[in-house]
Amino acid sequence: MTVLVIAEHDNASLNDATRAVITAAKGIGGDIHVLVGGEDCGPVIEIVKGLDGVTKVLHAESPALKNRLAEAMETLVLSIADGYDAILAAASTTGKNFMPRIAAKLDVMQISDITAVESADTFVRPIYAGNAMMTVKSNDAKKVITVRPTTFEKAGDGGSASVETIDAPAPAAASEFVSEELSKSDRPDLGSAKIVISGGRGMGNGENFAIIEKVADRLGAAVGASRAAVDAGFVPNDYQVGQTGKVVAPELYIAVGISGAIQHLAGMKDSKVIVAINKDEEAPIFSVADYGLVADLFTAVPEFEAELEKAGV
Repeated sequence: MTVLVIAEHDNASLNDATRAVITAAKGIGGDIHVLVGGEDCGPVIEIVKGLDGVTKVLHAESPALKNRLAEAMETLVLSIADGYDAILAAASTTGKNFMPRIAAKLDVMQISDITAVESADTFVRPIYAGNAMMTVKSNDAKKVITVRPTTFEKAGDGGSASVETIDAPAPAAASEFVSEELSKSDRPDLGSAKIVISGGRGMGNGENFAIIEKVADRLGAAVGASRAAVDAGFVPNDYQVGQTGKVVAPELYIAVGISGAIQHLAGMKDSKVIVAINKDEEAPIFSVADYGLVADLFTAVPEFEAELEKAGV
C-alpha cells in the first residue's frame, strides 16, 4: 500500500497541518509519499524530505501552482493518482477546495475531516456538528481523505526521503489567482496558537474587542470570535472559530461573552483547557468549560488583565 499526502505550504515554509496528515497516513500503513506543488518551493522540499515516516517527496514546479488553485491541483494530483491507494490532505481551506474535485473525478466517496484511523479502510469522523462520532468503513479501491489536523500529533523530523521531480500538467480550467487580502497581526496564527481568547455577541461591538486583545497580547495568544460576532460585523471572517470557521485545539481556550452554540463548540471543544466568562449562568458554553466564571465580561476581563500585569505577564 502506498499513501499520497498533499503538502500545504506557502512556497517558503510548511504548514504544520501537513505533519498531522503524515501521522494519519502512518495509521493507514505502507509507504508515504508527499506531493509538494508550487513555485520556487525548494525550502519546503528541504523540510518535507526530513520528516519522519516520509519515503519519497514528489516535487512539481509551475507558476500555476503558486497559490494551489483547485483547478491546478486537480490535474496535478490526478496525473499521479493511479499509483496510490489513498490520497490525504488537511481539512483546511485549501484542502477543502480541491479534494472534492479529486474524489469526483475518481468517482469515489470522499471521507471528510477524519479524527482517527482505525485501519487502512476504517476511519472516525464527527457528524452533527461534532455531537456524535461516526466510524466509516470504505470499500473504495482508492481512498480520498481530508484530515482534521488538530486531532493528530505532528510528525517529527529525522527522515531522509528521496526527491523526485514530476511534470505539472496544465490546469483543468482557465482560472487564475488575482489577489488576496489577509489581516496582518503580530499575534500567533489562530489555527496553531497555544492560547486562544475569543469574543462573542456579548462583546457588544467591534471596538470592545480591544478588551480581549490586551489580554491576548499579554498571553501571546491568538484572538478568535464566534460566528455571531463575525456576522454582526464586529471582527473579520478569519477570526471565526466553529464548524464553518476554523477548528482549533489550543492548550488554553478562553471564551468571553460566548453563549456556546453547537456550531461554535464544534470548533473548540477539543481544547485542552477551556475557560468561559459569561454573565448567563445557563449558557451552554459552561457545559464544556473546565473553569467557568459567571460575571460581567466588562468587569472580569479588565480585572484579569490587571492581575496579569501584577504578575509581570
